[in-house]
Amino acid sequence: MRKYTLEVQGMQCGMCESHVNDAVRRAFRVKKVESSHSRNQTVILTEEPLDEAALRQAIDSTGYTVGAVRSEPYEKRGFFSAWKK
Repeated sequence: MRKYTLEVQGMQCGMCESHVNDAVRRAFRVKKVESSHSRNQTVILTEEPLDEAALRQAIDSTGYTVGAVRSEPYEKRGFFSAWKK
């Protein structure tokens, strides 16, 4: 699983967050997407790698601007994960 963290400029409210989230969901099959206008950030969890150019295009087409994009491996952590070896 991969975690993408995007810097998104132009979001001002909860509706802006919804527009960005919907654009990502329409363009890609993702497990989870969350945006925050106060942090100017969108976090995406997906099982397959995303094309960064297509990701930028999908969000830019809604009127928001994508800055830095970070990608890193993601491992889901459950309540009892602290006791696992």
